[in-house]
Amino acid sequence: MAEDFYQVLGVSKKASDDEIKKAHRKLVREFHPDRNPDDPKAEERFKQVQEAYDTLSDPEKRKRYDSGGMFGGFGGPGGGAGPGAGGFPSDLGDIFSTIFRGGGSREPRQVPGRDLETEVRISFQQAVDGAQIPVTVPKAERCRSCGGSGAEPGTRPITCPNCDGRGVDAQSQGFFSISQPCPHCGGAGQVIEHPCTTCGGSGLTHQTKRYKVNVPAGVKDGTRIRLAGRGEAGPRGGPAGDLFVTTRVTPSPVFKQLDDGNLEVTVPITIAEAIGGGTVEVPTLGATKRIRVPAGTQHGTIQRLRGEGPPRTGGRGRHDIRYRLVIEIPKDLSDEQRQAVEQLERAFNGHDPREGLIRDSAARTAKADAGS
Repeated sequence: MAEDFYQVLGVSKKASDDEIKKAHRKLVREFHPDRNPDDPKAEERFKQVQEAYDTLSDPEKRKRYDSGGMFGGFGGPGGGAGPGAGGFPSDLGDIFSTIFRGGGSREPRQVPGRDLETEVRISFQQAVDGAQIPVTVPKAERCRSCGGSGAEPGTRPITCPNCDGRGVDAQSQGFFSISQPCPHCGGAGQVIEHPCTTCGGSGLTHQTKRYKVNVPAGVKDGTRIRLAGRGEAGPRGGPAGDLFVTTRVTPSPVFKQLDDGNLEVTVPITIAEAIGGGTVEVPTLGATKRIRVPAGTQHGTIQRLRGEGPPRTGGRGRHDIRYRLVIEIPKDLSDEQRQAVEQLERAFNGHDPREGLIRDSAARTAKADAGS
């Protein structure tokens, strides 16, 4: 019996998509081969987690799994690896759609392999400049012994004698003819008389592959990169799925990545600079530059250097860097500083910035009283 996919991820059967995604992300980090080198138990656990997530993260696959409609192929229920050496295929919809299109094809049914997901941790500078990052992925690959056919070397699968290679079995019941997957070949259209001893007839074996992912310049945290054909191989020579790599960017202590691709930097300024204006030196991704602080700058004012941020995707120039000016208020004042503040207060003749607020509030209260 294969493990229950919900138990593998440690979630309930009513878990939301976000809960499933969070559970998957946590377990992937815990059991990833890069963190558990030479640990076969961790590698096997990692494969189980990937298999469970592949099914439960797909609404259609999850629906079929919950209804018991996904039968064991390579890797247990919902594995998505298609027909085994005598079991049902993992996606009956393809078979039935073939039936209603007229069926009759004697070509072996090509089932694609599963898509896989993994994460890479990169530094902020790598996200800005781009990098080539190695990833290790345990997955089902085409069996080296039989070349993916599932048959012992020197032999070949034969056309199913029960369905003549069509993969379906039609039975007449009165006025109706009911078609169902061939019970002899499981809908594959072929039968393996001599299963490969290496893969047990599935045509697939578990292997660990290492790839280099080209991370483009300017990626953000959570960017998803697709490596076509790097997912799991399909059974019986079926096409491989894709590998999706999600970037996890280590935050910078200086630059904050914004959702629009721009960067933001918090720049402290003094009270004197806010009142009288001036220029201040600020960091960029290259050499430092100077920006103007207008006289009367308010706390939180944004200044911008255009084209100084990370590259835009597709080579369309660069993003901007925003500088948020925050007025730094000293907590402890010397006698000299306290006297300067008092002198400044006198120079403003006791100006009260809240005067308009109090006046407007009193006017609204009076108006309400008059209407009652």
